[in-house]
Amino acid sequence: MKIGTFWCIIKRQTVHEWRVLNLKRVFDFLIGLFGFLILSPLFLIISIIALADDGMPVIFKQDRVGKDNKIFKIYKFRTMKKGVGDFATGKLKDADKKITGFGKFLRKTSLDELPQFFNLINGTMSLVGPRPLIPSETKIRKLRSQYGIYDAMPGITGWAQVNGRDNISDEEKVKLDREYIEKQSLAFDLKIIFMTVKSVITRADINDGEEKDNKKSSK
Repeated sequence: MKIGTFWCIIKRQTVHEWRVLNLKRVFDFLIGLFGFLILSPLFLIISIIALADDGMPVIFKQDRVGKDNKIFKIYKFRTMKKGVGDFATGKLKDADKKITGFGKFLRKTSLDELPQFFNLINGTMSLVGPRPLIPSETKIRKLRSQYGIYDAMPGITGWAQVNGRDNISDEEKVKLDREYIEKQSLAFDLKIIFMTVKSVITRADINDGEEKDNKKSSK
């Protein structure tokens, strides 16, 4: 292959990725802004109920690992009781004792994720992308570095979340995240969004803490 031809291919691919990523950022910003404005009454209702259930704070900030392996703050409605540390969902022990009464409902319906509209607006997250890890999840964090997952912006939902979520291994999650990065497109993002809606409605592959083990032991 001639050097000139090779350079044209590289340049065309770079321009393509630039356009995709910039359109994606505009899409994320608009979804975050209009999503918050349209759902602001729901934000208010959830905040009032959460306040009555377990007091302040209603929304909490948590360190997560974002693009380029950098730490950022994620926003969520607080579902854990005060004083509970940071745990990955699947590693939380005695979940029933540590999650607030209203928090259980928020988790089941994924409404605890709504404040991440703020992350869409400030550019620290995308609507679709690899879910951001808690920094202490060192094993999968190392795997993600090896697979180049941190080249992408973290997402509210992702390809791994609609293909097993809490019921697949770290290795499988990372491979699915890599597959998403390689196939990334508007059409693929829309497919994941529709699959996410279906998963939320059916509550597929969602486990709080030891719920998965309890289900197995009860069989």
